[in-house]
Amino acid sequence: MSSVTHDQLLRFLQAQRLGVVASISPAGDPQSAVVGIAVTDMMEIVFDTLSTTRKCENLRRLPKVSIVTGWDQEITVQCDGVADEPSGAELERIKACYFGVYPDGVERQRWEGITYFRVRPAWIRYSDFSPGGAMGEFVFSPSASR
Repeated sequence: MSSVTHDQLLRFLQAQRLGVVASISPAGDPQSAVVGIAVTDMMEIVFDTLSTTRKCENLRRLPKVSIVTGWDQEITVQCDGVADEPSGAELERIKACYFGVYPDGVERQRWEGITYFRVRPAWIRYSDFSPGGAMGEFVFSPSASR
């Protein structure tokens, strides 16, 4: 097994289009949803949702989140991090990244109640299960992912 580099991880994540977002309900129950994702050059994972959804309410209440992606290629990436809803210039920056992946997102932003979440990773595990595949674990400091 070889090790995956930070740049390889970033390129892999930027090629992904779907992820499973897992969070915790107010009762402490696990919640999950499949979302369309985009990944910035700073390895922030971006997605949109309606502000009235249970997923959105859970992320606002407890912003710790896990995202899993890549399962269709004998590879999985698990990211644990903190979600937020940026505003101002940061919101415009992440929306530009998201619209680069999902041009139809420009239309969705006109929907009433649409909001954008950014997940800043604290920890990522990359696991390639193919013969000779690479593995890697990455820990991010809070200041490094901003």
